Amino acid sequence: MLPVMNAVELPLARRIAGRVAGRYPLEGTYHEARLERQVVEMVQRASQLVEAETGLSAHGNPEVAVVSRREWAETNIASFTELIRPAQERLADHSGLGAAVGRRILSAELGTVLGMLSRRVLGQYELVLPTADGSDGDTVLFVGANILSMERANEFRPHEFRFWVALHECTHRLQFRGVPWLRQYFLNLVNDLVAASKPEPGRVARVAGELRESAAAGEPLVGETGLFGLFATPDQREVIDRVQALMSLLEGHGHVIMDRVGARELVTQERMSQVLKARRQDPRTAMFMRLVGLEMKMRQYDMGAAFIDGVERHAGWSALDRAWIGPENLPTLAEIDNPVLWLERVG
Repeated sequence: MLPVMNAVELPLARRIAGRVAGRYPLEGTYHEARLERQVVEMVQRASQLVEAETGLSAHGNPEVAVVSRREWAETNIASFTELIRPAQERLADHSGLGAAVGRRILSAELGTVLGMLSRRVLGQYELVLPTADGSDGDTVLFVGANILSMERANEFRPHEFRFWVALHECTHRLQFRGVPWLRQYFLNLVNDLVAASKPEPGRVARVAGELRESAAAGEPLVGETGLFGLFATPDQREVIDRVQALMSLLEGHGHVIMDRVGARELVTQERMSQVLKARRQDPRTAMFMRLVGLEMKMRQYDMGAAFIDGVERHAGWSALDRAWIGPENLPTLAEIDNPVLWLERVG
């Protein structure tokens, strides 16, 4: 098996990510130490409330960690290299100057994107990401700098905001621990996406034609899936639709649960929800989000929440349990936009 370094130059990616991530003045202070003491109990309590709300259950307690922006970026760089390992092994015979330049470009892009994201992300559940040692992670991460920054910038009540973030990440943990087949299904989608990354004759001409059509129609030249979606093969685009449908379901479900439980438990939940929604729509980061494909990620919250609300309105909350039966019951992208279609198919 080839070393991961053949696909991504880890030192370069980490160095660039660290520079872009920067440091927050309160990193490493007693403020972050207090956060570390609080979040373990918060995750335990949030897990109990989410289990009661969703009907999903998971055994044991996760690891809980407060990390810096740099540490979050490095964790995700390592996970990314594991995700693309199949492509690396398939392209193992590609060597020489062109391959070396490609590796450096990929490493620089990866470090830049994850460095930028490390300045925004508040928390993450790590089970879904593969690790180099083969373990499943089962870790709830909090990016201390970003939580402290959001609290101070928006005058949030720290205890409420931290618990609200814990609700969201614990919902994702229940999804992947409480639905036995879900993690492997997600990783299979990633493998399918990688497997479809074969050379496509005439790709440049095809993309140029699509850009001309978009310009003539007055549509954005780069869609919500970003540059990757623009250059994706037809097979990859089909997989991207399945990924988007799955993530819309999971993010929407997580968003609804954190708001629903938060509304009962937290005095300031409504204001926090409004602030985060406005943050996702911030025009100052809109172009970056579109180019790297994260505009799709931002829309998943709203699309998924609307789907969950539609299912509940037409058939009751318990109807959503059908989505967890097996992959064949997951909604398609068209059904995310029209919950009635999904209910008719699985009902």
